[in-house]
Amino acid sequence: MSGKWKIGIIGGSGLYAIDALENPEWGNVSTPWGNPSDDLLFGSIGDVDLVFLPRHGRGHRIPPSELNFRANIDALKRSGCTDILAISSIGSLREELPPGHFVVVDQFIDRTVARTSSFFGTGMVAHVSMAEPVCPRLSAFAAEAVTAAGGKIAKGATYLAMEGPQFSSRAESLLYRQWGADVIGMTAMPEAKLAREAELPYALIGMVTDYDCWREEASFVEVSEVIAQMGANGAIARKAVAAFVAALPSERTPSPLDTVLDHALITAPEARDPAMLAKLDAVAGRVL
Repeated sequence: MSGKWKIGIIGGSGLYAIDALENPEWGNVSTPWGNPSDDLLFGSIGDVDLVFLPRHGRGHRIPPSELNFRANIDALKRSGCTDILAISSIGSLREELPPGHFVVVDQFIDRTVARTSSFFGTGMVAHVSMAEPVCPRLSAFAAEAVTAAGGKIAKGATYLAMEGPQFSSRAESLLYRQWGADVIGMTAMPEAKLAREAELPYALIGMVTDYDCWREEASFVEVSEVIAQMGANGAIARKAVAAFVAALPSERTPSPLDTVLDHALITAPEARDPAMLAKLDAVAGRVL
């Protein structure tokens, strides 16, 4: 059954607003998991409704390890979003991905250690597949949008998610290159995992700000340099959001990711915790 798109935009470092948003209005959305990073900005571009969430809060108040990822995803789901486009600043682990380039990510290596990575737990257990962790349909639209916005785009990168907030040691950076990682960041995990559990197709545009620290001839990462590059990247990213929305088909046809929980729940109905089920009302209410 076809339907209407409602796109959740998660803006990372360098993207704190959407210039093209029409009739913007901030609204508070409460969740059973606590408060999201900020109020959500509701609006539209043409006929497509959007919900924008600044991942770190306006003014970049919240560090990666303290983000309430569950509340962020729940709030977008609760607001009626059908899909999520995430935008993040990243470091490059490849010479051919210099600062200023954009990357559409298709795989992740999760090295985070201090974050709750699932909506499910004791009283309601579920296991979703993350073999293909992003939505290919959204990712294709995202790549085309960056090109339309004048950005240089690479497709099909592996993102190493580190805990942070410190940047890598040189030994770590070299190790991640050996593992086959192409870019590095601090926020895509568990965000992508939680989006999958919430049956929200997810795509990630990475904005390269630096070369991390693996290059012997280069200096280490400085925040001031990252901020300067973020400004240039952010201008293209804001144009890319508008181009992304403009390229969407008029009708949203169903995605296989809309129903991943059909085959993920494992706890027997009689053993399910009512309190846990209540918290899952927005994320998994379709199947509970």
